[in-house]
Amino acid sequence: MTIELVDAGVNLSNHQFDEHHDEVLQRAAQAGVKQMLLIGCDIQSSQASLQLAKRHSLLCTSGIHPHDAKTADISLEQQLTLLASHPEVVAIGECGLDYNRDFSPRDVQRAVLRRQLALAETLNMPVYLHERDASNDMLAILNEYNVKGVLHCFTGDELALQRYLEKGLYIGVTGWVCDERRGEQLQSLIPSIPLERLLIETDAPFLLPRTIKPKPKSRRNEPSYLTYVCQQIADLKGCEFTEVAKQTTLNFQQLFSVRG
Repeated sequence: MTIELVDAGVNLSNHQFDEHHDEVLQRAAQAGVKQMLLIGCDIQSSQASLQLAKRHSLLCTSGIHPHDAKTADISLEQQLTLLASHPEVVAIGECGLDYNRDFSPRDVQRAVLRRQLALAETLNMPVYLHERDASNDMLAILNEYNVKGVLHCFTGDELALQRYLEKGLYIGVTGWVCDERRGEQLQSLIPSIPLERLLIETDAPFLLPRTIKPKPKSRRNEPSYLTYVCQQIADLKGCEFTEVAKQTTLNFQQLFSVRG
């Protein structure tokens, strides 16, 4: 039986992949990654992700990352609605709050998040969420809207996890779970994440799994390394790799209304 995986978060429009798209996607296919979700972080990267998704029969998101919230203007809703009219776009985001780096003022982050949640609600689309050190504000704002979605690259604590699960969100786990230095808390929480609410992602080219042996010459992460995230989760849950692969693929299809 062929094991098929879905990478629920790839920054394929990142400059680190320039001129390398075909070979990266070929290695992903050889590793069993049959589909991937390309992340849009601002209007430019959302447009670039859409073009890549069209070219390679992939899926993507369109949105404004909290780091880039300060770049949003009055045309945001119009621009995202136009992007979301393409069938490849299956979620609004990456949107959310990041109080860890504060690259945009917090009041601007909150305002731009609300605009994107309202748009997702209007368009009846899932949201692709980012949150760092801001779970209380994030949950308070989410409670104002009727949306479904995924908390991408979860790195929070047990209380935040339980509240996001109670909210009905899926939880995205990256190679952070493979990091013996800063991933210890996430590793301890993996058994608490129901398998039917889990998505796996690389967040490539970032967060290269530290469990890769031998260590790659390049520090650039890529979708073919999703297998290491899947295996680490299987080990922490005490189940088979195939079980994690099958259920996370099904979860992806259900959340984003994608046919298998």
